[in-house]
Amino acid sequence: MSNIDQAGTFILGDRSVKRLGYGAMQLAGKGVFGPPKDHDAAVAVLREAVAAGVDHIDTSDFYGPHVTNQIIREALHPYPEDLVIVTKIGAVRGDDGSWNPAFSANQLTQAVHDNLRNLGLDAMDVVNLRIMFDVHGPAEGSIEAPLTALAELQRKGLVRHIGLSNVTPTQVAEGQRIAKIVCVQNQYNLAHRQDDAMIDDLARDGIAYVPFFPLGGFSPLQSSILSDVAQRLDATPMQVALAWLLRRAPNILLIPGTSSVPHLRENLAAAELQLSDTVMTELEGVSGVLAD
Repeated sequence: MSNIDQAGTFILGDRSVKRLGYGAMQLAGKGVFGPPKDHDAAVAVLREAVAAGVDHIDTSDFYGPHVTNQIIREALHPYPEDLVIVTKIGAVRGDDGSWNPAFSANQLTQAVHDNLRNLGLDAMDVVNLRIMFDVHGPAEGSIEAPLTALAELQRKGLVRHIGLSNVTPTQVAEGQRIAKIVCVQNQYNLAHRQDDAMIDDLARDGIAYVPFFPLGGFSPLQSSILSDVAQRLDATPMQVALAWLLRRAPNILLIPGTSSVPHLRENLAAAELQLSDTVMTELEGVSGVLAD
């Protein structure tokens, strides 16, 4: 049994996946743009992840763009039968590396076909519609038009399941009236707790919540509370942050990313950490300290 099995499983679409997956964003170059600094290392990380039991990989064709999907195909195709690949659409990259909305039906259709081609798939397991009203975080606005376009691609058989990303609770509710939503992917971690209520609501409905930037993203989590707990548990602060997320709610699926095999192993070992109720209470203080 691999260590990630100890974290349990949760339903993603119609598949049961281990709760510790892998996010491919860091396989692209600096700023998630262009090729990786070490192509062979990127391939090695993907193969190590699958060998370790990871059965859920999160990617997007706008990572690079195209770079991460092409590396995933090179490293893993033909894919293991139990591997679920999730992508995001709704944005395109500018020549300067900028992140720009791409919401029209034609743009979304092109994005799905780009993902399928670069990954070497006939249909995507899960496609998350990334809402881009504000690049930096959720912002209100109707998602009916783009989600209806994605639902049409699902009807045609190009997409098996639909998720939402960078969304508000109002948009999740609107989305559920248009299509079956199997997951929500928003920013969430020990310090960034705006989705606490949403996570609990989704758990009651059996819907997966996939936090991006689970370790803080471009500004890694730093807290004396986190460091103190990690030292006592003989773990790294980032392992504790991942273990906290696994304990936080049963519907949380983790997709920490890395371009390093040793770092990958460190992330996956977080499943072995058992956090007591006392430690969980102590870690609750991280959000308040970092928010001040």
